[in-house]
Parts: sequence; C-alpha cells; structure tokens
Amino acid sequence: MKSAIWTVAILTALCLLPHVAQAQGIPGVSLNIAQTDDPNKVVSTLQIVGLMTLMALAPMLVLMMTGFTRLIIVFHFLRQAMGAAQVPPAQLVVGLAMILTFYVMMPTLNSVNENALQPYLEGNLDQKTALVEAGKPFKAFMLRQVRERDLALFVDLSKMERPEDPSEIGLSVLIPAFVTSELRIAFQIGFVLYLPFLIIDMVVSSVLLAMGMMMLPPVMVSLPFKILLFVMVDGWYLIVQSMVASFK
Repeated sequence: MKSAIWTVAILTALCLLPHVAQAQGIPGVSLNIAQTDDPNKVVSTLQIVGLMTLMALAPMLVLMMTGFTRLIIVFHFLRQAMGAAQVPPAQLVVGLAMILTFYVMMPTLNSVNENALQPYLEGNLDQKTALVEAGKPFKAFMLRQVRERDLALFVDLSKMERPEDPSEIGLSVLIPAFVTSELRIAFQIGFVLYLPFLIIDMVVSSVLLAMGMMMLPPVMVSLPFKILLFVMVDGWYLIVQSMVASFK
C-alpha cells in the first residue's frame, strides 16, 4: 500500500507540473529560519507548512476518493481465486489498478484542472475557493457511486440533519460512505469471480477422490484448467471492460 501511495504522489506531481510550469514557471525553493517583524511572512510560512501537510495526506485521500479501492480488491480476489498467489505480481496488480484509476478519473481530473487549478494559478481564485472548487468534481463522482443506505448511515452517525440535496453533504461524511460502498461492490464482484474457479476445484477434487489419488494436491491439477478457462474466455478483457463500465 505504501508503494501505491507513493505512485499516486509521483503521478499526480508529473501530471500537474506542466500546468504549473506553463502558468508561472517552475518556482525555486529555499528553506531558512530567521526572525521577522513582517506578519505577512509568518502567514506565508504557515501556508507552506499547511501545504506540505496536505501533500503528505493527499495520496491517501486520493486513494479513498477514487475507484482504486474497488479495482485493487477485485484484482486481488481474482488472483486468489485462480490459485496463483504470485502471478501476476503484486506490483503489476497495483500498477494496473492505478492506470485504470487514472483512466476512470480523467474526466474528474480535467474538471479539477479547468475549474480550480488553472484559475488558481492565474490568480483568479484564492486558496480556499480553489479547494472548494477542486472538491466539487470528486463529490459528484462519489455521489454517483455511493449507495444511499451507506450515505444515510454516516449522516445519522454524524448526528446532522439530513440535507435536501445530497450535494450539500460534506466530504467528512461522503468519503467514509463512499469507501463503504466501494468495499461492498468489490466483494460482490469478487464473489462472482470465485464461482467458476470454485466449480473447477470441486470437479477436480471429486475426480481425484474417485480415482483414489488422494495424495495428489487438487490445486496442482486444477490450476492449468483455471488458466485455460481464463484464457479461452479472454478474462482480462472482460474484467477490465466490466470494471471500467461499472463506474459509468
């Protein structure tokens, strides 16, 4: 998970760097400690500290506010169902989930860039307004995916009055409700993926038991049949297509 967080941070920085450079050039960074009587310098220093803290927490928030949770859980379920614990490698699974996450979230990221990042870099928005505008596309995405029951649960737990418009719900309530919904959907998809591989395991175990070959591990015999089935139905194509389409 740490490698996934660092991957998000690096990819996000690479995506935003051209826009920052184009708008106002690449800024220089220097760090020094000195006394000052200018309150504006103190405020600027506190803003830099706050920005660095936000950058440290941003990867985790991005993972929780995107489709990464659903994708990574489904891919791990698939790997466990096939019985090939090390194939594909964990790094490859995380990388595939990250690429698909950026693909799914591209309209949301473009909206953030157009409505929040670029106006802020051009000086048309202050920091507070830019953060509010940047959160709106993510809220719209999460509201399309969240289950009403999960949303109502966290609204009740927060002891707040139920708003007339779901868009009025804050991120502190929406994010945990969204993550709960994503976990439910991911486990449902994982259960469906397990069924065909489970049937193969049961058939192979029954055949080996009937032949009296109880010393031969059923997993060793069923694995080639699982791989054959997965290749014949073009499994990766179907899974990627279904997962991307589930976010529409």
